[in-house]
Amino acid sequence: MKTEMRFWLKFSLINLFVVALLGLLMRYKIGFEFPYLNQKSLQLTHSNFAFTGWISHTLMVLLIYTLQNKLADFNFGKYKAAIVGNLICSYGMLIFFILQGYGPLSVFFSVMTLAVSFYFAFTFYKDLNRADNKSLFKNWFKGALFFNVLSSLGSLALAYMMVTKNIHQKEYLASIYYFLHFQYNGWFFFACMGLFFDYFQLRKTEDAFFATSFNWFFASCIPAYFLSVLWLKLPVWLYVIVVIASVAQVYAWFRLLYGVLKQKSDKMRELRFSLRYVLLFVGFALSVKLLLQLGSTIPFVSKLAFGFRPIVIAYLHLVLLAVITLFLLFYIHAVSFFTGLGKTFFGLILFSIGVLLNEIILAVQGIASFSYTMIPYVNELLFGAAVVLAAGSGVLGYNAFKKS
Repeated sequence: MKTEMRFWLKFSLINLFVVALLGLLMRYKIGFEFPYLNQKSLQLTHSNFAFTGWISHTLMVLLIYTLQNKLADFNFGKYKAAIVGNLICSYGMLIFFILQGYGPLSVFFSVMTLAVSFYFAFTFYKDLNRADNKSLFKNWFKGALFFNVLSSLGSLALAYMMVTKNIHQKEYLASIYYFLHFQYNGWFFFACMGLFFDYFQLRKTEDAFFATSFNWFFASCIPAYFLSVLWLKLPVWLYVIVVIASVAQVYAWFRLLYGVLKQKSDKMRELRFSLRYVLLFVGFALSVKLLLQLGSTIPFVSKLAFGFRPIVIAYLHLVLLAVITLFLLFYIHAVSFFTGLGKTFFGLILFSIGVLLNEIILAVQGIASFSYTMIPYVNELLFGAAVVLAAGSGVLGYNAFKKS
């Protein structure tokens, strides 16, 4: 089964490299003269392919791998349709978003991606119910499936607006943030937490909070959406709920982190240095993300965050690169899907350096924008960070194929 999963994870690493190349091309167009291809279309391609071709595809494969180890009669055949269908739709969006932006074929593949995700969620949920209830990863995976389906409402709303050309700015932005929130704070985050719980074999008997942490995050995820739309002037009662949800997530994370470090520090020390480094990077990035999220409940801070594009871009990359992507790369290599890891670990470190550089430069640009101060050569610096990201992902993809 591991050989089968290794085959599909090769697509993951190649798709990550494609995502990095798209980001590199976008940065080149901003910093230098490149009249070909539409920047908005490239942005749509970059984001959609990152979500479906890289993250969702990888999560599907890793969730299947985790569950098949728990069920003696697991049938992988019925999941091949979901994996292949998701890849076809991902490559369809990759091509047609570049060619036509929001056009008939790109919207078609977007909608078909939702159909594939529904099929996967329904199929996987049925098998998940047969797993041992003592396994704490089970609830996290169920939560991930739920939020993946829930996020589709935002995507469908966007598709409807684009097809009908009936676009209102506030509804358009609210739909985008709805989709993004329940993807990266729901589907992506909960699935990664399930993988984390399974990898470190967290048990309720070791710390009671290992079991209850899911309840804290699940209950706070839906109201946390309104953090993304504070500019809609929410009623006071709803704003109070949003603040409570933000505080709850910060408490739950640091309480969980305390328990993990107390119970699993020995297992963490057994990891290779590069994997420990990446895991530490992810933990620090997630801590920063949750604290920034809490800080955004302050109206003045919220206005600054949503008023300057570099801040929004930095935050999205913090979640999708520093937390989700690096964790998935950690998990793939910690479980040893690919052997002979000398150069692979070099690629892992190189990619993480690119993430760090990208975040630092975006953060400096965002802070400087508060006073409308221009940072010299910032576009060239961001292009350099994109080069490092592309090089790191390229090394990872090349070595995965070479060792096979």
